[in-house]
Amino acid sequence: MRISLTWLRELVEIKLSPEELAETLTIAGFEVEDIEDRRTWANGVVVGKVLERQPHPNADKLSICQVDIGADETLNIVCGAPNVRAGIYVPVATTGTYLPNIDLKIKPAKLRGVPSNGMICSLKELGLPTDLDGIHIFTQEILSLGSDVRPLLGLDDVILNVTATANRADALSMVGIAREVAALTGGKLSIPQLENVTIAQNTGNLTVNIRENQACQAYISTVIEQIKIAPSPEWLRQRLCSAGVRPINNVVDITNYVLLERGQPLHAFDKERLQSVGSGENLTVGVRFADAGETLKTLDGQTRTLSTQNLLITANNKAVALAGVMGGEETEVSESTQSLILEAALFDSVAIRRSSRSVGLRSEASGRYERGVNRAELEIANNRALSLINELASGVILQQEIFDTRPDPSTWSHSILLRLDRVNEVLGPIESEEETGELEIDDVEKILTALGCELVKDEECTWKVTVPPYRYRDLEREIDLIEEIARLYGYDKFCDTLPDKAEAGYLSLDQELVRKIRSYLRAAGLTELIHYSLVKPGEDKQIVLSNPLFAEYSALRTDLIAGLIDACQYNIEQGNGVLNGFEIGRIFWREEEGLDEAEMLAGIMGGDSTLGKWSRDGREQTLTWFEAKGILESVFRQFNLQVEFQPENRDSRLHPGRTASLWVRGIRLGTFGQVHPQLRREKSLPEAVYVFQLSLDVLLNTLDDEQLLVPKFQPFSTYPASDRDIAFFSPVKVTVSEIEKVITKAGKGLLDSVELFDEYRGENVPVGQRSLAFRLIYRSSERTLTDAEVEPVHNKVREALVEKFGVSLRS
Repeated sequence: MRISLTWLRELVEIKLSPEELAETLTIAGFEVEDIEDRRTWANGVVVGKVLERQPHPNADKLSICQVDIGADETLNIVCGAPNVRAGIYVPVATTGTYLPNIDLKIKPAKLRGVPSNGMICSLKELGLPTDLDGIHIFTQEILSLGSDVRPLLGLDDVILNVTATANRADALSMVGIAREVAALTGGKLSIPQLENVTIAQNTGNLTVNIRENQACQAYISTVIEQIKIAPSPEWLRQRLCSAGVRPINNVVDITNYVLLERGQPLHAFDKERLQSVGSGENLTVGVRFADAGETLKTLDGQTRTLSTQNLLITANNKAVALAGVMGGEETEVSESTQSLILEAALFDSVAIRRSSRSVGLRSEASGRYERGVNRAELEIANNRALSLINELASGVILQQEIFDTRPDPSTWSHSILLRLDRVNEVLGPIESEEETGELEIDDVEKILTALGCELVKDEECTWKVTVPPYRYRDLEREIDLIEEIARLYGYDKFCDTLPDKAEAGYLSLDQELVRKIRSYLRAAGLTELIHYSLVKPGEDKQIVLSNPLFAEYSALRTDLIAGLIDACQYNIEQGNGVLNGFEIGRIFWREEEGLDEAEMLAGIMGGDSTLGKWSRDGREQTLTWFEAKGILESVFRQFNLQVEFQPENRDSRLHPGRTASLWVRGIRLGTFGQVHPQLRREKSLPEAVYVFQLSLDVLLNTLDDEQLLVPKFQPFSTYPASDRDIAFFSPVKVTVSEIEKVITKAGKGLLDSVELFDEYRGENVPVGQRSLAFRLIYRSSERTLTDAEVEPVHNKVREALVEKFGVSLRS
């Protein structure tokens, strides 16, 4: 926001220079991006009077002027402006003057053979916006020749370009900035107190009907007659120009002026045009949401197609303005306007933000409504505008209709408990002349009182702080008050507290383990993938967002497998082959007692990762179930983790006969299996695609074991091994892992390893059974084993298998 120091000085006492004030505001959190010193724009430009104007003898478009600037001699100035004439008062740049906006220093010169000692200036040459061509002509009746033109043109001012943080809606007004400057500098506030305006008769044909009272809490509509549209007075035009607002006419300028002064958007409608749009003498002004496809031509000349998110102002239910954003062209105030309806309203910030965004239109009004307008000063801003309209446009107020659903005024501010101990605990020690100290009771009370808060001491060092209505949005908790104390006391006055000794950074155990998991999976040929946590809705126990950006991303994912399968399908469609990848991410679901989430590790495999397919006639070599399972087992093996695979049929997306649950130390770890044939055909996937999903929390908790984290050295035996093979018929329902457990337990002591090297089903194998062959390696680290030592142990293994599973031994 552009802040005029001349205007600001009328509202608050300022003893600082512009540079000092800018630094003070910046340190307090209001960044001053630029200081525009207008005093340099016309330094050396004075008031002059054109005494005589003669045509230039050598140029048709030039004039020779005799100009009196109150000096002993008149100036001979050659001027090319078409509107120069005798008898007018003009700004004159004297010899030696530098005009920075056009980068020109005035020197004596000859133009087409005629000497010229100075320049008669236009507003553009002085850096001011104007729609007129030619020199500027002063309209004031009494002017002192040779006097400085800067006070007449508003160029005796300095403009601060201030950026307020998003939580400070009150700072988007001159009054708000004045309050802030008073709190920072101790300057005296001089905000004018307004009296209530007089309503002539308060009868008429206007009614107010607010259909959406949640989107519009309050609406004041005032009928003003006998309006005289004219240019605004010079002081008002100058203030608008200093704020970067183009003056239009007295009524529109007043609404913009109150917007800048009080931060309350207002809008003036031409009453006759409203009645014309509403097709009737009786007029009902309303607020409603637009119908889909409804159109409105706004003041910028664009016809906008509206949606149900757009909040409208209506006349007899006909759309006339985008509420809180921009008025409509059909009802704008023009030179022919004779009566007005002035709108002052409180619109919901969310409703205005959505409306503004949906049409891609942001205005000064919408920017303030989005941050939150002070509901306690609606009537003050409205009366301020009515008073100015009466003064500058001769308006007479005939009727005022008010719709108000605001809560009781006693609730417009709230109280916060503040503890001095907590203040010092958060902010730390302050620097004093001799030693460090703490904030005292007087410091806190002085700062918060300067902010407009009311303090009631509950205990010795505890206050009940009542927040002023214009700060009710950003001062909600004790920590907010503590931040304000630090901001106004000065961040630079607190001690620098650094650690006594710097420590080297480190990774937590979980971070180290996750990095190892990633590296082991990448080493196994899997690429890490990252998907959005947002997916399409429609699954059980799914958490659906109440305000999604897109319907396709309106729910949180309940697992990672679905995203991996879709990624594999997309990869194939793009001609990149079957995907081998993994993902670490969070999943979310709904429980009876609330919402829950967990970190998961998932992967998909099925592509041929080998090179040199020419040796196989260019054909892909698909993974078998055991090869895919081996990739997972290789990762577990590097952590020295024993994971058990058990048959399972719980996930309808996976093959019922080729799916296993994974267990570690009796805790379920996750699922591994082949994609179901039906889903495979729907997604156009190859025959052999495998997926897994593991609980990362369970995996990390299991790995948090000193025996697993610290590998133990196991020396190799220098003595030869003795191997034995054992083959038998075993029931299919008995898993290999169960058999291996029994073999390991029975051969404990001499048994070094167990390996399955053959499985057979078919001819000569009993129904419901399969033939399994294991190789058992016996070894001792102390001696060479003899048959007499190995055979008893091997027989013990055979007997244990027969006793436990009833196998039929073949060897």
